[in-house]
Amino acid sequence: MNYLVVSDNHGDRQILVDLQKKYAGKVDAMFHCGDSELPADDPLWEQFVVVQGNCDYDPAYQTSQTIQVGTDRIYITHGDRSNVRFGLNVLSLEAQEAQANIALFGHIHQAVAEFDKGILFVNPGSISQPRGPIQIPSYALIESNDLHYAVQFYNRAFQPIEELQATFDR
Repeated sequence: MNYLVVSDNHGDRQILVDLQKKYAGKVDAMFHCGDSELPADDPLWEQFVVVQGNCDYDPAYQTSQTIQVGTDRIYITHGDRSNVRFGLNVLSLEAQEAQANIALFGHIHQAVAEFDKGILFVNPGSISQPRGPIQIPSYALIESNDLHYAVQFYNRAFQPIEELQATFDR
């Protein structure tokens, strides 16, 4: 299975349109981890699994979702309510409770790919406002199969960021 994960575009709708056009029919699911600053009824969300970020004020958004795609059970949340700025402990407990093998989150505007306790944790970074030591706007593609997870981060020009990739055995 292949997944596109994006987060924290903060009002930049066009990049989401561009991503949707580029990856429609090429991935099994598209995820947005919050802080879009778009209305919850935006037509773009017909193509994405989306959650509310701390800058999304439309009450129609869900704060988290758990979905099944093939053999993957995916938990998605923005991360602000999971205190992800201080580590992944709370998020890990939430993902375990959801019986998820993949946990997606945003909020910190930094690319993350970690594997712990049988769960793949991915933050795609921010597609518009990166923070931290790597100042590259980014999104992630995840390849999930029976043997491994491969995570590759990309820039806004759809080019891989070579230093931002990881593979984990399942």
